[in-house]
Amino acid sequence: MSWFSFYKHVGIRAKFVVSFSVLLIGCIVIISGYLIRRQSEGYRRELEASGETLTRLLAMQSESGVLFESTYELDEVLKQLEAFEDVHYAVIKNAEGRILAELGTPVPENITLLRSIDGAHDAEIERETQDYYVALPGQGEFIRYIRPIVSRIERVDRENLGITQYHDSSLTYKYVLEEIGTIAIFLSLEQVNESIADASTVAIQITLAVVLLAMILMALFVRIITDPVQELVDVTNRVSQGDLTQRVAIEQGDEIGQLAHTFNQMIESLQQSRQEIEDYNRNLEAMIVERTEELEQTQAQLVQSEKMSAIGQLAAGVAHELNNPLGGILGFAQFTLEKLNKTAPEKTGEKEIEAYKRYLTDIEAQARRCKTIVQNLLRFSRSSKTSDFDSVNLNDVVKDTCTFVEHQLSMNQIELNLDLDDNLPEIRGNSGQLQQVVTNLVINAMHASPADSSIQVLTGPITCETTGRPAVAVKVIDQGVGIPSENLDKLFEPFFTTKEVGKGTGLGLSVSYGIIRDHSGEILVDSTPGMGTTFTVVVPVQENPHASDTEHEGTSSSSTPNPEQQS
Repeated sequence: MSWFSFYKHVGIRAKFVVSFSVLLIGCIVIISGYLIRRQSEGYRRELEASGETLTRLLAMQSESGVLFESTYELDEVLKQLEAFEDVHYAVIKNAEGRILAELGTPVPENITLLRSIDGAHDAEIERETQDYYVALPGQGEFIRYIRPIVSRIERVDRENLGITQYHDSSLTYKYVLEEIGTIAIFLSLEQVNESIADASTVAIQITLAVVLLAMILMALFVRIITDPVQELVDVTNRVSQGDLTQRVAIEQGDEIGQLAHTFNQMIESLQQSRQEIEDYNRNLEAMIVERTEELEQTQAQLVQSEKMSAIGQLAAGVAHELNNPLGGILGFAQFTLEKLNKTAPEKTGEKEIEAYKRYLTDIEAQARRCKTIVQNLLRFSRSSKTSDFDSVNLNDVVKDTCTFVEHQLSMNQIELNLDLDDNLPEIRGNSGQLQQVVTNLVINAMHASPADSSIQVLTGPITCETTGRPAVAVKVIDQGVGIPSENLDKLFEPFFTTKEVGKGTGLGLSVSYGIIRDHSGEILVDSTPGMGTTFTVVVPVQENPHASDTEHEGTSSSSTPNPEQQS
């Protein structure tokens, strides 16, 4: 982990203390270094100035001693240096370089020139009057001062020797400075370096003390800031967990106090909003339940209305289906009654009795046919809920549907062909609603088909493409005009129809789609304009039909009376 990544994950207190400390230490180090350097330069400049002045004075005092080579006088001059602790060695030489007087520890000849006082570093060319920082082997660093000892000599030009009438110093005499010797003084830098070291030590101690005090004060100051922030963080965590009873107890007049006050107001607003949302949710749940019940009732009414619409369209066919057997019943009953009225009971023979039995058998068959038609019509028109599911065989649903539509199809000169799979597995559903779906599809196919055409109704097992589960399918295939491609996506929308006014409500396919959706199935459409349309109803097979039959056996037997008992 890099330092930047680590720095991002530490707390605010550590960031404040570390950042301020680093900044403070850096500033103090820079300032202290600058001050120490200036002080060191001041010590050195003071020593340099003192040494230069001392050397010049001694050079002036040594003039007569060098002229007369008076060792005593020169020693007295050098003794003045004993009062200066920084003087390591002093020597006076004549013009020929012979030592006339010296003081202190003599220095060796192989001294190392470090740098000149004026800043030059050209140590290869040594000038006799140039001052240098030098290093003596085994003795340390020194400053070497060299000054010439000069004498003032008056000279008279030969051209002016004959002029005696007046005195003109500018014409008669010239003063010439002549170098008669040199004086060299070596000043030790030991005390200066010690003073610099002491000053550096004091500066470092002051720096450490200031830094330590600043860190303590900063830690206290940061704590004043971070403790309220930490309290805000703790309360925020508890609020994020759902506890809106928490409040921040910070009574300050600064920005943090304002933040705490605003935060408390925010929590109160959240608490109020939560209460309003909870109240709204409770009301919404009640409204959803109420609206759901209303929608279910509306859907049931819509399904029932569509049933009634279909029954109205099938009324003629049902009437014809009932008229034929009723006519047969009436005819056989009248014929039998007429025979009985003409023939006395004692004169009735075996031949007449057999005829009467045959008549009564036909009457019973025709009555049962009427009863079946009426029961199918009642079952089709009965209002039922989606939850009234039972084991259903789609073949029976198709056969019952044909009871209503065969006559109407024959009146429109349309042939109905059935191809039913005898081994069709049972499904779980509502037979009345499924019958309504098949009826709607067959009636739509009849309306779309021309005369002298046919409609095929096929059943068989398939595998559902969307779920991969076993299912059964009912296909209604017509040879009608087909459906344009732009209308395929609108077929199952309520009130959408391509029929003429008065021939459709636009609810048949929409209701059928809802019924099949409630059965966890789907309706597929494949149509080619001018060649016909195929509607495929896919309903999944129940996984355990025997269990379902057993589960609903009591409910079915109790809720649906036996047709034989009704009669």
